[in-house]
Amino acid sequence: MQISFSYEKKKVIQALRYHFVQRPEIRILIILVNVFAIFSAILFYTKKIRPEPFLLGSFIWLMLMAAFWYFLPNSIYKKAATFQDSFIIDFNEEDIRLENERGYVNWQWQKFSRFFESPHFFHLYFDSKSFFLVPKDDIGEEMKHELRGMLKRKIG
Repeated sequence: MQISFSYEKKKVIQALRYHFVQRPEIRILIILVNVFAIFSAILFYTKKIRPEPFLLGSFIWLMLMAAFWYFLPNSIYKKAATFQDSFIIDFNEEDIRLENERGYVNWQWQKFSRFFESPHFFHLYFDSKSFFLVPKDDIGEEMKHELRGMLKRKIG
């Protein structure tokens, strides 16, 4: 199964957001900051605390959301030359072959630790922080279904 693709900036940014939200430490951090903000809002409303802790919680929450929603995805997009290239990816039973005008690489299925699907991409993870995005836009529904089945069989 062979797919030819290039990346669209808006969709890659969204996929990077999905990546960050999937990370367990970021989920825990977001939950803790939200609990702190809600708790400080309740205490401020009942006049148990001054407004500074409430404002601090709100400021931390805003900075955290801005970091994970805007700053990190955009900085990663700008740093990674991968998103500027066009690729041909070939999925077969033995491995995955990725090529562009500069060369190619073969990845054995065992190199991948997991995968998940976001609205516009298949995220293929080598480890918890290294992954490759395969766009779903240029893939027909039947081929997407076939690719999902192969990914489930080979990666789990």
